[in-house]
Amino acid sequence: MEYEVQCPICGSKFTVSDYLYEAPYVGKLIISGGVCSRCGYKWSDVRLAESRGARRIVYRVEKPDDVNALVVRASTATVRIPELGVEIIPGYAAQGYITTVEGLVLDILEKTKFLCESGEAPREECLEKISLLDKAANGEISYTIELLDPIGVSMIASNKVIEEPLEAAEAPKEEK
Repeated sequence: MEYEVQCPICGSKFTVSDYLYEAPYVGKLIISGGVCSRCGYKWSDVRLAESRGARRIVYRVEKPDDVNALVVRASTATVRIPELGVEIIPGYAAQGYITTVEGLVLDILEKTKFLCESGEAPREECLEKISLLDKAANGEISYTIELLDPIGVSMIASNKVIEEPLEAAEAPKEEK
C-alpha cells in the first residue's frame, strides 16, 4: 500500500510505502518507509499488523542473556527504564524499529554520549550514566523495560513479558 504524507521538515508531500512481513518469533509486521524528494528527510516505522489494544508491556532484565530479547517498538510507544532514569516519549516524527534489548540500550548510550560531549550535563553525572548504561547493555545489572503503547502494536518477544491494559490515565501524551 502507498499513501502520501506531509514532510515534517519542508512541508512537501512524499509517498510512504507499507509492506506486510512475516517475522520469526514476532509474527505479522507492517514495515513503512518513505523519503522526501525535496529535502531528503527519511521516515520509517515498524509495528505489529494487528492491535492487541492499548498495552503496558513490562520486561525484566536479570541476567546477560535477557538482553537478547527482540523489541518491536511502534512510533506511538513510550519507552521507560526507571532504574536507568530513561524515558523516551514519541513526538510528531517518531519512528518505530525492531531491535534487541541490548540494541535499545546501546542506542540510548550513544545518544547520552553525544549529549555529554556537547556539554548538556555535568561531566561527573555523564560518566556515571554512561557507566550504568554500559553495564545495562551487557546485562550486568538488573532493570525493567516498560513499553507504553496506546494503540497496542508494540511487543517484546519473550516468555518473561508481562502485558496489561494501558489505562488512559497512564498513557503518555505525545510531544509536539
